[in-house]
Amino acid sequence: MGKNIKVIFGILIILVLVNAVASVYFERFDLTQQQRYTLSQPSKDLIKEVKDPIIVDVFLKGDFPSEFKRLQSETRYLLEEFSAYNSEIKFNFINPLEEGVDAQIVANNFYKAGMMPETLNMNQNGKVSESLLFPWAVAYYDDKSVQINLLKKKIGDSNEQIVNTSVENLEYAFADAFSKLIYGKDKKIAIMRGNGELPEKNIVDFVGKLKEYYYIAPFTLDSVTSQPQRTLKQLTEYDLILEAKPTQKYSEEEKLVLDQYLMQGGKMMWLVENTAIEKDSLFTNPDNATLAFPRDLNLNDFFFKYGIRINTSLVKDVISAPIILAQGTGNETQFNPFPWNFSPLAVSNNSHPIIKNTEAVKFDFANSIDTLKNGVKKTILLHSSPTTRLEATPLMVNLEMINQKPDLESYSAGKQNLGVLLEGEFTSVYKNRILPFEVNNYAETSKETKMLVISDGDVIKNEFNREGPVALGYDRFTGTTYGNKEFLMNAINYLLDDTGLLAIRAKNIKLAFLDTKKVAQERTSWQLFNMLLPLIVLGIFAFGFYTVRKKKYIKH
Repeated sequence: MGKNIKVIFGILIILVLVNAVASVYFERFDLTQQQRYTLSQPSKDLIKEVKDPIIVDVFLKGDFPSEFKRLQSETRYLLEEFSAYNSEIKFNFINPLEEGVDAQIVANNFYKAGMMPETLNMNQNGKVSESLLFPWAVAYYDDKSVQINLLKKKIGDSNEQIVNTSVENLEYAFADAFSKLIYGKDKKIAIMRGNGELPEKNIVDFVGKLKEYYYIAPFTLDSVTSQPQRTLKQLTEYDLILEAKPTQKYSEEEKLVLDQYLMQGGKMMWLVENTAIEKDSLFTNPDNATLAFPRDLNLNDFFFKYGIRINTSLVKDVISAPIILAQGTGNETQFNPFPWNFSPLAVSNNSHPIIKNTEAVKFDFANSIDTLKNGVKKTILLHSSPTTRLEATPLMVNLEMINQKPDLESYSAGKQNLGVLLEGEFTSVYKNRILPFEVNNYAETSKETKMLVISDGDVIKNEFNREGPVALGYDRFTGTTYGNKEFLMNAINYLLDDTGLLAIRAKNIKLAFLDTKKVAQERTSWQLFNMLLPLIVLGIFAFGFYTVRKKKYIKH
């Protein structure tokens, strides 16, 4: 008896000591092969100095398919990791569709707030039904708030693929939101004006997103004729320039200013096209037709020197976004999608952080881009599918083309480059040439810098409805959200060397899911197995127990 008391007493002492040590030294161990529950160093660096509470409200709660329950649980695990590293990170899970709430009203409220609900098709036991999902969170810090999209999906992905991609993106999504809440802006972007760029109303959605991270200001090259040196000096005060679909020729003076800006280490994003055609013309012209013709921006030598050539031919792609046409009149009007091969859905084969886990980017009347050897590193970020066809311009384009079934044999041009990232040391366009004006400290070779060229200005263009601008990349008629905004935002982050967050995107996570088809097929068998196996085991145990007792207690 005394010996047992000593053992119990010893165990209690050990437990007290373990708890005392644990209260001083805290450690969590991630035993998963992919380190799913370990925060990346950029995430830790981001939140380690936070002294005031960051409150996160997560709306991923309710009745939805089991795959998305995984997304819910993985979101909780990740937030627990953030909270364990810094206790000022606090979170709540909220069900937007509590009993008695009108689901349509809730969905409309989320939509108006810029958080698109998702309608899911649930397939359980062979029965298909719909479920409403709100894959969003909102983080609050001081008097600021940020919306966080928890769902990442690509066209054609299964629910399992969507959830896996979403889980891979979770840490980036939360770290990005925390970064916007915690830190101020320190870099400046010039939105170029004066060469027929897209009107402000057509880039307002993306510029609004940029303002969350950077200082934004319009900049014009109009004064270059009278004060070129001063214009160049003012331009170099910006970290990046954004050229959104210029339509007017550049003078040699303007090109020299842009060239020397690049030589001094400035970053550039060009959304430029060498063909003049607007989709709106198909609807405003009585014949529903318009002419596509080459556009001369006087930039051919500019880009050629840097290592690319933007062609004047149009890319037609079997893998493309539909065109939406109205049918009927008055209250009976219906908006229906039709195949439209002039709107390629661009993707990438590489895992570059700009494009990783990003939905296909929608183009309209894109040109192909050739890359040239010149010592500058070139990364193809966006390309068409292999089933493409190049249409030489001038070309008459009309809506009757929706009735023409593609001849796949003629769509044999292969993948066409639509977005190219250039990095390294660039050579000046004006090397060994007479300069349009005298430049102080003219540079023939640039510092290490970056440039992104996209062969369609409409990639950044947002649409409008009665309530104002529509979110960039969102098609209100089909409910599809393309990857335009996210791709462009990632590109800006990368060009400006905000690579800490982008590094988090490289984290690969693979979740194991049940094969739902196999489960449905073998459902009855497994139900019987789960019912009968315990009974059989219990019967064997009872028989053995009875046999032992019989041998032990029955006298012979």
